[in-house]
Amino acid sequence: MRKASEREQRRRADQSSRDRILRDAEVRDRTGLCRTTRWRLKKEFPEPVHLTEHAIGWRESEIQAWIEARQPRQAER
Repeated sequence: MRKASEREQRRRADQSSRDRILRDAEVRDRTGLCRTTRWRLKKEFPEPVHLTEHAIGWRESEIQAWIEARQPRQAER
């Protein structure tokens, strides 16, 4: 597991106070990726938030940013 810098920890704390937490089904619907594919992409996919011992979710803003970063850029005219 990666250690986050102090700045990253503050950013996450600030985000978590505003962000919705998305569960697996909603992340699958938004990204079109099943759990296994997201696991294979773990180096580039946003890290989950541990909600309980057996439950995880993802911050909505991080999922949205990941989706936008993967969309092809439109050519400038």
